[in-house]
Amino acid sequence: MSHLSTTPDPGGAWSLPRPGEPVLSVRDLHVEFRTRRSVLQAVRGVSWDVAPGETLAILGESGSGKSVSAQAVMGLIDSPPGFISQGEIHFRGRDLLRSSRMEQRRVRAEGVSIIFQDALTALNPVFTVGWQIAELFRVHRGLSRRAAYDRAADLLERVGIPSARQRLHEYPHQFSGGMRQRAMIAMALALEPDVLIADEPTTALDVTVQAQIMDLLTDLQRDLGMGMVLITHDLAVVADTADRVAVMYAGRVVETGPVREVFTDPAHPYTLGLMRSIPPLERRDAELDPIRGTPPNPGALPSGCAFAPRCVFARDRCRSDDPGLEPVTAGRASACHFSEEVRRAG
Repeated sequence: MSHLSTTPDPGGAWSLPRPGEPVLSVRDLHVEFRTRRSVLQAVRGVSWDVAPGETLAILGESGSGKSVSAQAVMGLIDSPPGFISQGEIHFRGRDLLRSSRMEQRRVRAEGVSIIFQDALTALNPVFTVGWQIAELFRVHRGLSRRAAYDRAADLLERVGIPSARQRLHEYPHQFSGGMRQRAMIAMALALEPDVLIADEPTTALDVTVQAQIMDLLTDLQRDLGMGMVLITHDLAVVADTADRVAVMYAGRVVETGPVREVFTDPAHPYTLGLMRSIPPLERRDAELDPIRGTPPNPGALPSGCAFAPRCVFARDRCRSDDPGLEPVTAGRASACHFSEEVRRAG
């Protein structure tokens, strides 16, 4: 586990979570982008938790706020134009947004790591892959150059890169897409974080490599006992790897719960639409049933429920009263006035 679990900081010791308690919690997070013409509400009151060894999937269409919420956790929102206007981000009992800059940097270097969508742009093109990994050990662990490179080679071997010691001295453009992604995973796990945020980790990879990358992440998660936040729009990946899911739409979490229950018994019209958009395997001639319409402009959200213009269950109440996230069953919640009707239809 991360050194943060045992090393106190100047502001007080980081607390260890009790079994089953979250190691990372996001509470009522709001992120907005301010332009000359309008304020874009990218994230609107998002809350979620992830416990050690657990995988939380954040699911939704492009533009739903998935990646922005992850960037807010990692302190990667460019300000201006982006601002965290409200909320809390707790790591091991401490609110990062109210911690010192030194504490925030240390947590985001050692306690919480992220894998980005595009490894080619995330890796620095002017430094070798080995240098970029070794630098983490030199800066944060005080290792010598030789010891840091030895650790980097071990990491590359661990993530399945052949001839790792020779490839330490190659540049990112000399790696294939799958190998770059493995190198990104090695960098993210170098300091053995307590939580890994995987933001679309299999984007632009072929199906075989996607499966290899997800298997690798699952194996490493099990070995390190870390929590994982998996951001994706791939329903199959969520069903195969996640324990719980938070479905996002227009910057909000509209449904959350255990993956199997949410997928087999959706309680929000958007989740139901996602499930119905998957073609049945037993009927190859079946037509797709897509969700009609398009997501709203975050700078001009409709009144009431943001999904109402696309919802077949919408009524007058939906267009004036924005529903909050309310319990449906034990461990599940939905932001819909007619969640029981949606469950019966599903």
